[in-house]
Amino acid sequence: MHVDAIVNAAKNSLLGGGGVDGAIHQAAGPNLLKECQTLHGCATGDAKITKAYNIKNADYIIHTVGPIYSGRKKDAELLRSCYQKSLDIALENHCSTIAFPCISTGVYGYPIQEATQIAILAVVEWFNAHPDTVMHVYFCCFKDSEFATYQNFLASL
Repeated sequence: MHVDAIVNAAKNSLLGGGGVDGAIHQAAGPNLLKECQTLHGCATGDAKITKAYNIKNADYIIHTVGPIYSGRKKDAELLRSCYQKSLDIALENHCSTIAFPCISTGVYGYPIQEATQIAILAVVEWFNAHPDTVMHVYFCCFKDSEFATYQNFLASL
């Protein structure tokens, strides 16, 4: 499926890594790394945009850096910010479709149930603050258990 922007769960350096980040860098090719080097990193909770290069099913990559889970209230604030800043950048770049991975739930250790609630509610809050915006948001899950967590939370709303 084609989307205007895919979201990359990136490291602060934006220079690639493992998981989603490594897969996106590998698929996009070496020009992504070159552009990311010009961005001088990204703060946790913030987001930056690049071209998608060799990724044919997207026009842009929005790189966001999720928090490493510590159980503090600040973790939730930073994770919420990842989703909302990514949506801000998508809107600024006239994107009508965006696909998110599960941010911070891999090696950063964020519990999937908490992260799912934050992700969905952050997107809902963003749309409530932008009532005239039409954008399709997709949550892409790598594992069946992640998908089930999203389904269960949405069913509880």
